[in-house]
Amino acid sequence: MISLEEAQGFVHQTLTPLAPIQLSLEDALGCVAAEQLTARERVPGFSNSAMDGYALRAVDSSASPTPLRVLGSVMAGDVPLQRLGAGDAMRVMTGAPIPDGADCVCKIEEVTLDADGHTVTINRTLAVGENVRYPGEDIAMGQILLTLGVELGPVELGVLASQGFASVVVHPRPRVGVLSTGNELVDSTALLPAGKIRDINRPMLLAALRQSGFKAIDLGIVRDDELLIEGAFQSAIPEFDALISTGGVSVGDVDHVKVVINGLCGDRARWMQIAIKPGKPFTFGVAGARGTPIFGLPGNPVSTLVGFELFVRPALRRLAGHHVLQRPTFGAVLDVPLPRRRDGKLHLVHAIARIEQDGRLHVTNVMRQGSHLVSALAGANAIAMVPDGDGLASGATVRTMMLDLGHFDPGRAGVTG
Repeated sequence: MISLEEAQGFVHQTLTPLAPIQLSLEDALGCVAAEQLTARERVPGFSNSAMDGYALRAVDSSASPTPLRVLGSVMAGDVPLQRLGAGDAMRVMTGAPIPDGADCVCKIEEVTLDADGHTVTINRTLAVGENVRYPGEDIAMGQILLTLGVELGPVELGVLASQGFASVVVHPRPRVGVLSTGNELVDSTALLPAGKIRDINRPMLLAALRQSGFKAIDLGIVRDDELLIEGAFQSAIPEFDALISTGGVSVGDVDHVKVVINGLCGDRARWMQIAIKPGKPFTFGVAGARGTPIFGLPGNPVSTLVGFELFVRPALRRLAGHHVLQRPTFGAVLDVPLPRRRDGKLHLVHAIARIEQDGRLHVTNVMRQGSHLVSALAGANAIAMVPDGDGLASGATVRTMMLDLGHFDPGRAGVTG
């Protein structure tokens, strides 16, 4: 057996981000920037009001309460045509340009307007610049807006839109083909024939890929036939940025996938027995001129999910240009014991983790273990990583990989994810 770290190192050693492409801002959410962009406009482009109120000269409020003559009003989007002089004020809305001659804005709540609307009384002294947004206050000309490697979220896209950018150069989302292997698998809602089982690995992986921001394509089920498996891989390699298969990587008589991947990838492939449970058997290689990565995951569903989290998702994030590849991992307090036997492996236990009243992350429950017990994982938001030994007692600290930061079960702690 080899260590988890050695297996992950073998996967990542040949992977590089996909060649950049240009995408519209609408299509770039979640992608990683492959260019640096600087501001070509000031934001705001003109002095404007931060409040609904009255624009005036600060000096005219020095002897408050101060009655001022109202010259008119300016709405957002308007251009004021009059210049304010001594004793003048102008009604302004939030975002409206500040009239020439004015240097501050008094909030509407702090004035008294006479009945005919021609005179407003300023009830306190104001400072120059109060409630005024100045040109370039948010974004200055030439300011760096976007750097290489930044993941584009709503704020980043909004900033680019504020500068009139319609597109951005990014690393594309990997297109990933997913297939299952096995004579026992069926893809049907009909009554199961004797000896058959429904394929759940493909639906799980396709959903996991899409949830992680990748493009997932269903390649169906391939029978346990070496030539059929090889043909499926060969036709898919030029079409996809990565391939995932499940089943056929252990030591059975019809475990052909590991043989096919080794044949297609040569010395760029490796069949591994990794010191983890579940997920011990794993095959990985890169094929073709483009170096398309192929992941051969175990067929047992829990092992499939573990392999996805430890190997596939981080590798695909690397292809997509991300700098942070792994899920966040924290030290969590065990509220339940995690017994185990020594076997030379790292045990990966799906669990429920949440932040408790002490402000610390706690593992509050663990799921039934077994590489085939996928239904037992419902609700799990973490994987507790139990080192080789006799297990961990309640109250111990366990290294915990968070699968879903949005589900910390805030009901008891009052904390959102």
